[in-house]
Amino acid sequence: MDVTGIPFVFPGLENRVRCFFQTREGGASAEPFAAGNISLSVGDDPAAVRANRKALQRRLSFAHWQEARQVHGVDVLLDPPPSDIEQDGKAEADGLATTEPGRALVVKTADCQPLFIAHTGGDFVAALHVGWRGNVQEFPKSAVAALCDHYQVPPDNLTAVRGPSLGPGASEFTGFDTEFGPDYEQYLNRDTMRVDLWRLTRDQLIDAGLRPERLFGLDLCTCSLRRSFFSYRAEKTCGRQASLIWLI
Repeated sequence: MDVTGIPFVFPGLENRVRCFFQTREGGASAEPFAAGNISLSVGDDPAAVRANRKALQRRLSFAHWQEARQVHGVDVLLDPPPSDIEQDGKAEADGLATTEPGRALVVKTADCQPLFIAHTGGDFVAALHVGWRGNVQEFPKSAVAALCDHYQVPPDNLTAVRGPSLGPGASEFTGFDTEFGPDYEQYLNRDTMRVDLWRLTRDQLIDAGLRPERLFGLDLCTCSLRRSFFSYRAEKTCGRQASLIWLI
């Protein structure tokens, strides 16, 4: 069965940038990784994982698969050489950026936020893996600064979209006071101990200089919609879905 997902197009970049947020439906993997798992590091059959990755490539028609070994950090690989679609990423980073058409930047998630950034002129794109640790480290802000410095553009020339991820109704953090701290109190509902990570990421992008009208989000909670998405919070043993952005 073919892999499935949700396409997204930035307004004004219809002929330059493509985005795709994969769901877990479709694909070759068996339980508990059914069916569209694309991670080679969670215990799934490697042949099934590679089949799922190649099915994505066939469906989306990108030339190269580009990923990193995600470590919940703040490093961004700027214009790295392409990685191998049949292997997990080697270099440790949670951000990728490229100016090369056809190179799909891949973020692997199962509750964390896949965050895509595009230059409004279509000169480059970037993909960020933003977990709550990334938010606490203000990764969206530092990544924007790194992109603007490297590509010599102001932040208001960027646009961004946040994909399906852990929503505010399911994001309970009983250890909030030690994990987040007082700087993030405004994003916490003390009655439920749930943190609005979606709003936090949006605010961090605005603080970084992006214009609010150029920020988008797919408000789909991976934990609540576990039939459609992998969720580590719902099932500790699970696959990962891919989110991809590329220039055409």
